[in-house]
Amino acid sequence: MKRVIYSLYVDVPESQHYATNFDFELNHNRTRVKETRDNFKTHYKRLLDNKIKYCDSIGVPFKMYEYDEEYKKYVSFFRENYPEIIDYEIVNFYKIKKLCDLSQEYDEILYLDFDAIPVSKDNFFEAWDLKKGICVLNNDDQIRRHKPIHKLNQSTRSPTAKFYNAQAMLMENNKSPDNNVINTGIIGANKEHIQKLDYFKNFKDTLNLMTKLRLEEDGMFPDNIRKIFRYDNETIFSFKVKMNDVPIQWFDDEWHYFFSKQKFIPENTKIVHAICKDFDTVWRFNEKHNF
Repeated sequence: MKRVIYSLYVDVPESQHYATNFDFELNHNRTRVKETRDNFKTHYKRLLDNKIKYCDSIGVPFKMYEYDEEYKKYVSFFRENYPEIIDYEIVNFYKIKKLCDLSQEYDEILYLDFDAIPVSKDNFFEAWDLKKGICVLNNDDQIRRHKPIHKLNQSTRSPTAKFYNAQAMLMENNKSPDNNVINTGIIGANKEHIQKLDYFKNFKDTLNLMTKLRLEEDGMFPDNIRKIFRYDNETIFSFKVKMNDVPIQWFDDEWHYFFSKQKFIPENTKIVHAICKDFDTVWRFNEKHNF
């Protein structure tokens, strides 16, 4: 059984975190985006060392992907064919590309966003039976349902946008609109299910469909929803799961702790996904629990 853990870090420029036609999003989040970039740079070595140490503790090789020639070529494809797709979206497609690439060599794979931090020596591959399905986090609880759909005002990167975008894609393919908002910050999968997902099959057709749904003025969704559709890796992931009937296992809080604004990490946590980028709190937790 060949196993591997990998991560990815590319410093995305601030102007490329949000689409240019949504300048209000960038302006609203400018401080947060700058803090994100600064915190990654400040904590880069410790984030990398943490992952290497975890892999060493469970006897699994680690691979790190960054801004290299392969990545530059990948960006060039989008620049030439889909210039409307921004760097933030490209780097998130790239992490799925590496998942597919690694499945050609490895039987089981764990992907960690660079801000996903192991805080335990427990072996992920022993805790989760990947023959039962791909392990991801369910973000359905973050879909906004408190208003009528035509009154929702959400970000292009919100779970709400991803939910309705995947719904529209499924309906265009004469499928049930039922779908889940999948968070790909941590992914555990085996070769069989990655290949069944077939993420990049007819990829250009998938992107073209997303463009069509964004731009059609007489589509099935109101303008306020259509305007938040983007080229999101998690939207396509959810779409492909339903199209290809891929089995899924939902992470619990122990193995994907969504660390946002709460400033608290439960003692039984195995991996902290520090989306708030408050890495100092994670390091204090880590030291306290002797990892």
